[in-house]
Amino acid sequence: MTRLIRLPEVQHRVGLGRSTIYRWMSEGKFPKPVQLGGYSVAWSEREVEAWISDRLK
Repeated sequence: MTRLIRLPEVQHRVGLGRSTIYRWMSEGKFPKPVQLGGYSVAWSEREVEAWISDRLK
């Protein structure tokens, strides 16, 4: 089971700002979040960790 993480934690883990994360998502360079309801979204911790691992290679 994967944990869902919210934007502040994603920003802390990847060291990027909100606008950069959303821009890279639209360009296909960053994982997209899942809709939780209304305007709430969260990212799969596993996908974010995989993205970080790919950058370190």
